[in-house]
Amino acid sequence: MPQLLDDLDDPRLADYVALTDVALRRRREPEGGLYIAESEKVIRRALAVGHRPRSFLMAPRWLEDLADVVTAAEADGIPVFVGDHATIEGLTGFHLHRGALAAMHRPPLPSVAEVVDGARRVLVLEDIVDHTNVGAIIRSCAGLGVDAVLVTPRCADPLYRRAIRVSMGTVFQVPWTRIDPWPAGLATLRDLGFVTAALALAPGAVDLAEFAADPPDRVALVLGTEGDGLGSRTLAGVDVVLTIPMTGGVDSLNVGAAAAVAAWSLRTSG
Repeated sequence: MPQLLDDLDDPRLADYVALTDVALRRRREPEGGLYIAESEKVIRRALAVGHRPRSFLMAPRWLEDLADVVTAAEADGIPVFVGDHATIEGLTGFHLHRGALAAMHRPPLPSVAEVVDGARRVLVLEDIVDHTNVGAIIRSCAGLGVDAVLVTPRCADPLYRRAIRVSMGTVFQVPWTRIDPWPAGLATLRDLGFVTAALALAPGAVDLAEFAADPPDRVALVLGTEGDGLGSRTLAGVDVVLTIPMTGGVDSLNVGAAAAVAAWSLRTSG
């Protein structure tokens, strides 16, 4: 049976304590190889790809909407905690608009070679530290036909709660892993058959539309962190630098918007 939230000191609730973004930036989210899935849609997408829950936390009305999930959890001995919104907010530190959370076990990350096997379009996210941008980029990748995403060692975690939420759970359908070391990983991508390209403001950069008119069969496109952009070693190491021509006195787009434009421009037919 679902368990009423009557003891907020229950150690099994530790996964949900202080989930505000400020608190989470001070610690790895969360401890013990877990991540937090928020909302019915995200939880179902995580379960659909085989991710294993450790527990659930939800408001009473979600017991009906997630009845099948609750039944399966109870059969497997996975606790389901239920409480009103005020109690949940007191535990997590934020108002739970979407009604349900799950503490999920993190799956082991695959190798770069496994993730890009058969891929024709890959995005590499270099040191992008804003989780909202990471989530938005992954959602664009899912919708615009990018086959895989690689994130550098200092890039924000795609399984951070905000990144998952902004991606609308598509982080579970787009293959991704970390590429380390970086930028030495450019040589790995080249060995795997990719033309490596950087999206950047740089002298001599090629117009993205011109490149997309006759693109290589396999392209790994690198996008840089907000503000500073790509590192000099990365720009020196790629095969080609691309740019999106701008008008109106604007020099560049937000990295999330730029990723969407590039993904659409380089989309493949199959």
